[in-house]
Amino acid sequence: MSRAPKTPRSGAGQKIETAIEKALDPFSSALKRASRVPADAAPVAPGKPGLAISPLAVPFPVIPPIGGVEIATARAGFYKHERDDLVVFRFAGGTTCAGVFTRHKIGSAPVDWCKRQLGAQGGGEDVRALVINAGCANAFTGKAGADAARRTASEVAKRFACRQRDVMLASTGVIGVVLDDRKINARLHQIEETLEPDAWERAARGIMTTDTFPKGSFAECEIEGHRVRIAGIAKGSGMIAPDMATMLGFIVTDAAIAPPVLRALLGLHVRTTFNSVTVDGDTSTNDTCLLFATGTSSAPRIGRVGDRRLKGFGAALDRVMLDLAHQLVRDGEGASKFVKITVEGAASPASARKLAKSIADSPLVKTAIAGEDANWGRVVMAVGKTEEPVDRDHLAIRFGPHVAAVDGAPSPNYDEAAMSAYMKNAEIDITVEVGSGRASATVWTCDLTKGYIEINGDYRS
Repeated sequence: MSRAPKTPRSGAGQKIETAIEKALDPFSSALKRASRVPADAAPVAPGKPGLAISPLAVPFPVIPPIGGVEIATARAGFYKHERDDLVVFRFAGGTTCAGVFTRHKIGSAPVDWCKRQLGAQGGGEDVRALVINAGCANAFTGKAGADAARRTASEVAKRFACRQRDVMLASTGVIGVVLDDRKINARLHQIEETLEPDAWERAARGIMTTDTFPKGSFAECEIEGHRVRIAGIAKGSGMIAPDMATMLGFIVTDAAIAPPVLRALLGLHVRTTFNSVTVDGDTSTNDTCLLFATGTSSAPRIGRVGDRRLKGFGAALDRVMLDLAHQLVRDGEGASKFVKITVEGAASPASARKLAKSIADSPLVKTAIAGEDANWGRVVMAVGKTEEPVDRDHLAIRFGPHVAAVDGAPSPNYDEAAMSAYMKNAEIDITVEVGSGRASATVWTCDLTKGYIEINGDYRS
């Protein structure tokens, strides 16, 4: 179809158009940067082909084998294009497990399965396998979806000579499509033949959907002089919000830790890691984080919550979880800025978190950051709308080292040029003092660009 010729504009009309284009230019430039693929970056295998690698991406770390776990990946065919979309972990006998899951009212069949098995008598005592598929969430699928999950666990249990309850499940992808478990069963022989201890990066790639890079982390520590390893992978780039557990995340250690202790550790450290990141304020039906302990190291078994010997382990676990949480934000759909938001002087930790999240989730704040506009008035808006205790006359706002507001008014030393230069950074720190108490909280987020709309506008196509 041919296009009609453009109608010549009047001089006044041309001036208005030019003024609009000039006003939007900073934002347009930010969008172009967000969608640009680095010249030296090779395409990864995301759920949607052709996505540009996030400009905030970090390289996948070297993760050595963790005793008691083997991993394999395969292409089950949940995606039309060529990529692995099935990941299986096989664990040594006696492996313990704990999990945290979405609070979404419409949880998926895999979430229901894991919660039921881990919550049963003796649950988490001897977990032998984890099966993850990408491309089909198996959520909002009723009895058919539940039956598919059960059949998957049954087939894997037969292969690995364990009980159905000892198989954990996780799915990610399109909601409202029943899992075709035949695709998984058809690949189990391949999975069984290719299990190996160091397939961490392949596993991280296999669980990706709209992610643009695989996410992994590794740490070591000591328990009573015995070296212990902790490794984890995660996926997620959209539908990420602080509401347990914000994504799919799987962490494995060779420490020997009882299920009640694992549950306590996971619940404690998830608050300041996976529950302190947000991309778009939406929570998935499938959010799952599982922590496994194979017990294959020489470290003594820990069976009591609060055992002092866990201090170093807790710190290492926190590092792994926080690293993975930050990577989720760095791969936020269409993101070009990594943003740290800290609220100080709040009436309570809960109030501080709510204030920080209000800023982090505000589309007005996030689009201003995308356009490299230090519009701190939008931060004031996001703080005030929460109905949390705030002392307006003591409110202060900083962008990095630059003070925008102090004592409830614009800073007398405000430097627009310095602030604008700071906003061009890939990483932005925003600190807000609300003058209502002594509590503080930090939330990490990203900007909101046209790329987010493009990715989600054609998610199923």
